[in-house]
Amino acid sequence: MLLEGLLVWLTETDCLAKNIYFEARGEASVDAKLIVAEVTLNRVEHENFPDSICEVVWEDNQFSWTNDGRSDRPKDAAAWKEAVDLAVGVQLGVTELPNSNALFYHADYVNPSWSNKLDYLGRVGSHLFYPYRDWE
Repeated sequence: MLLEGLLVWLTETDCLAKNIYFEARGEASVDAKLIVAEVTLNRVEHENFPDSICEVVWEDNQFSWTNDGRSDRPKDAAAWKEAVDLAVGVQLGVTELPNSNALFYHADYVNPSWSNKLDYLGRVGSHLFYPYRDWE
């Protein structure tokens, strides 16, 4: 039972680390990486999203890296180590998250059709963030 719980925790932490890595490895600030982690965890807690980190990360068409046809294996060792360190810290509760209610974001170089249906929260690094709102 303990081993099973540890394996689940490790798997969830790996999914969170991969989301941080693939969504924000190019960001200069740690806060920009942490808010990606926070969006992931906010979705886990929200009733309209799946109940686990891996299910949130791998939900269809939610994060571009999960369906881009490229390898899902991190190649930049330093960026991967940082993503793992952040994910572990977040999972253990020793790394503080920005404390936003963001559930959506996109890079500043794209303009998805859904973004004009949501309230704009702000920008962190090269990402724009939005809270949940029922689609009208």
